[in-house]
Amino acid sequence: MTTIADFTVTTNRGQELALKEKLGKVLLVVNTASKCGFTPQYDGLEKIYQQFKDKDFEVLGFPCNQFGAQEPGSADEIAEFCKINFGVTFPLMAKVDVNGDNASPLFDWMKKEAKGLMGSTSIKWNFTKFLIDREGNVVKRYAPTDKPESIAKDIEKLL
Repeated sequence: MTTIADFTVTTNRGQELALKEKLGKVLLVVNTASKCGFTPQYDGLEKIYQQFKDKDFEVLGFPCNQFGAQEPGSADEIAEFCKINFGVTFPLMAKVDVNGDNASPLFDWMKKEAKGLMGSTSIKWNFTKFLIDREGNVVKRYAPTDKPESIAKDIEKLL
C-alpha cells in the first residue's frame, strides 16, 4: 500500500526531502499561493502549526502557480513574502503543479486517496488541504474555503 513515505519532494532551497522522514508526524499538506483571495489562510496555517508542532504535527506548504497565475515568484520571493506578511515558519517546498501532465506525484496520489466534491480528483483552487496521519495515510481532504482553524479538531484526534 502506498503512503506518503513513498514520495520525495524538493524543498524551497532545492534539496530533496524523502517524506519517509515525516512518518510518525501528523501532516497538513497544502497547495499555496501568495496572490490569492485565500492567501490570508497562511495566518491560520501558522497558528495551527504553532499550536501542535510540539506534538509532532507539521504543515507542508507547496506553492502552486496553476490557478490564475497567483504564485509567480521565485522560491526566495515566496519564502520572504510568507515570512514578512504572515510570520510563516512551517516548511515551504518548491513550486509544484497539482493537476495535469506535470503534476507532482505526491499530489496525484493524495487526490486519488481523498477525492473532492462529487468524486472529483482534480484540485479546484489554491489552499486545498490534505490531512495525513502518523502512518502516512491520507485521512481527509479539505476545500480551499475550509479555514485552517476549523481543521484543528481533526488534527487533535490524530495526535
